[in-house]
Amino acid sequence: MKIKFFAPVLAAVMLTASCGVSVGEVTFEDNKSAENSAAADGNNEANTEKTDEGGGASAEQSAESEGQSAEAEKPQETRTGKTVVRFACAGDNLIHDNIYVDAQNDDGSYDFSKCYAPCKKLIEDTDVAVLNQETLVNDMFEPSTFPLFSTPTEDGDAVVDFGFNVISMSNNHVLDKGTDGLIASLDYWDTKDVVHYGAYRDEADAENIRTMEVNGITFAFLGYMEHTNGFFLSDDEPGEVVYIEERERIERQVKEADKMADVVVVSCHFGTEVENDLNAMQMEFAPQLVEWGADLIIGTQAHALSTCEFIDKPDGGRAFVYYGLGNFLNTMYDADNPDGWYGRSILGIFGKMDIVKDFDNGGAVTFENVKAIPVISHYEGESWDSMWYNCAVYPYGDYTDEMFSRHMMYQQAGVNRDTMAHYISYIPEEFLAYE
Repeated sequence: MKIKFFAPVLAAVMLTASCGVSVGEVTFEDNKSAENSAAADGNNEANTEKTDEGGGASAEQSAESEGQSAEAEKPQETRTGKTVVRFACAGDNLIHDNIYVDAQNDDGSYDFSKCYAPCKKLIEDTDVAVLNQETLVNDMFEPSTFPLFSTPTEDGDAVVDFGFNVISMSNNHVLDKGTDGLIASLDYWDTKDVVHYGAYRDEADAENIRTMEVNGITFAFLGYMEHTNGFFLSDDEPGEVVYIEERERIERQVKEADKMADVVVVSCHFGTEVENDLNAMQMEFAPQLVEWGADLIIGTQAHALSTCEFIDKPDGGRAFVYYGLGNFLNTMYDADNPDGWYGRSILGIFGKMDIVKDFDNGGAVTFENVKAIPVISHYEGESWDSMWYNCAVYPYGDYTDEMFSRHMMYQQAGVNRDTMAHYISYIPEEFLAYE
């Protein structure tokens, strides 16, 4: 069943409701559960005991080993010049019923690849690509739509095949199916060669900061959400999330991540629903994160794009914040906003930049060629009551007038090019790009 978006209804729902895997030049440090970590520690202890039983390593062997380790570090210590990582990020991957019904094959399987294919060129040249996965990806629960989402694992397969290799689970729908849904989704993402963060198995797992090294640049990923639609985990249940109100914990984690990585990426699920303007909390919290050590802030939640900007860092560098990427793939239908501006939810931002590390300048990191590329979610239908189809996300620069004329938001709500231009005006000219 489709649920039409009504701001008052949504507000009511919210109130009640290490193992390292090397892939080419990329090293993922996506440690799994605390249990896996404990198991690994146990294995290491067992191996140490076996070595001791055989007489242990000699002092000469230890010295030789230390010498080899020091030698292996020399290229990093003496490296000169610059290295570059091509970075991308996308907003809420919000899988409504129209999308999974449209993607279902006759045999019951799903093919979501066609939904993302039009945007493939945006991600083809990237090294690190972050997606906010707004819905729980799992096979434990049947597919479901708003207000309690569950998404087939074939969609997860599709976004990984598309090119996303970092998944944020920091969002308000992460507890839609309780602790079972959260753990089932974590289990799924553990099977993929991705870094995932923002939702965890337990407190120890939440304190295990995910890192990723690419081309000599180390990234750390942290994720925080404003709320989880009125659902909470009890102390005796598996699962852990970190809320934005936990400022002392966040400050500690960001400062710790800053010691571990060249680039600290913080995903923040904040902002006012279906609004382009920033709210007071966003304007206060983003600079605070930068003061603590955040380098790149990725904002989601509002389902509408917002502005983006550089923020000066205490060390003299500059951080960057996308306050709101809006939606990526979705079929939200927001045609009841009191200000008369409809269709905010169909337009989002695909962020791109070059992250440059200068070894001749003390390893300083800068963000260059920063872009905010508008993308539009397309869907067609005969009426509100029908199931919609041809669901896909497109670079807005490729979106023709003929395609726009078939969009449900054009057909049913009169959303047009002028409407889109109004929303795009929130993107500063220096970052706005069409690819």
